[in-house]
Amino acid sequence: MPPAGTVTSNSQADSYESTGTAYTAPDQQTVARLSAEILDLLLPHRRASDPDADAAPADFPLQLDQLADFINAGDPILFTLPGFPCKSPNLAKVLSHLPDEGERLSLTFLNGLAEEIGKLYEPGAKILICSDGHIFGDLIHVPDDHIDQYSDELAAMIEREGLTNLDTFDLRAVLGDLPFDEKRARVHAQYAPTKEELREQVLTDEETAKLYRGITRFLTEDTFGWTGTKSALQKDCRQRAYGVIQRSRAWGDLIAEQHPRSFRLSIHPQKIGVLKFGIRLLEHSDMWMTPWHSSVLHRPDGEWELVRSEEAAKVGRLVERNGRPSHYETS
Repeated sequence: MPPAGTVTSNSQADSYESTGTAYTAPDQQTVARLSAEILDLLLPHRRASDPDADAAPADFPLQLDQLADFINAGDPILFTLPGFPCKSPNLAKVLSHLPDEGERLSLTFLNGLAEEIGKLYEPGAKILICSDGHIFGDLIHVPDDHIDQYSDELAAMIEREGLTNLDTFDLRAVLGDLPFDEKRARVHAQYAPTKEELREQVLTDEETAKLYRGITRFLTEDTFGWTGTKSALQKDCRQRAYGVIQRSRAWGDLIAEQHPRSFRLSIHPQKIGVLKFGIRLLEHSDMWMTPWHSSVLHRPDGEWELVRSEEAAKVGRLVERNGRPSHYETS
């Protein structure tokens, strides 16, 4: 039994392990070649904080080692992707609090990426969507029931679209039936860095500083009904941004503990050679844009673009799917 208060999970943490069937590992030259070819599939979709860098598979030794470990064992490659938390509460940016065409296209892209890996490597790949909405829902002012509804519809969308290479995991899978506030507090206490440690990183590490500024911007944009001054709002959002990063780090460490053998994807821009590999889901001009902070505009040339809902509404007509707002379309 783990100590009282320790985070445990009833997730499918072991379901991606080897089935135990006889497997003859390929020679190391073949392992190295397959690892590089799989990474080559990911590189065109890299969400980079150094976009001008000419990245090649050899620049990602940590990821190549992770891929080689799966290939040597003959196991399906497990990717973990924290993200898909909930929709922004700012209805100038999104259509509703439920997943829409942006999520559908993103999930379809991820499933297709796993299918392409399966063409190179027969055991294939699984991508575990680790929805992080509950972990910081109180800080971004989104109610837990909206996050539940978003997560449930995300899982339903995966099943409805036949995206068999995807699965989901969220805070409901850990700490049993405890209230969400208590779950958040326990995960924070067990895994989160201190605010002092984080402040020091913001001052000394440019990547952390970029993340802090990006989250502060999102929180400012997403706050509605504020009755105080603009300076007071900025101060409030800066403080909440520290909390969001603390909880995000805690969530990442919890996922790593639950799934120690995994290739870590990230929806945030990442530098070459770090442990997290940034992945771009859909086209957009803003490197921080995600489907849960925007709507989708379908252009006449067939391209899909993430934009603010209020901007899409100026140039396109609203399209519904299954009786709900889905996206905008230009003629």
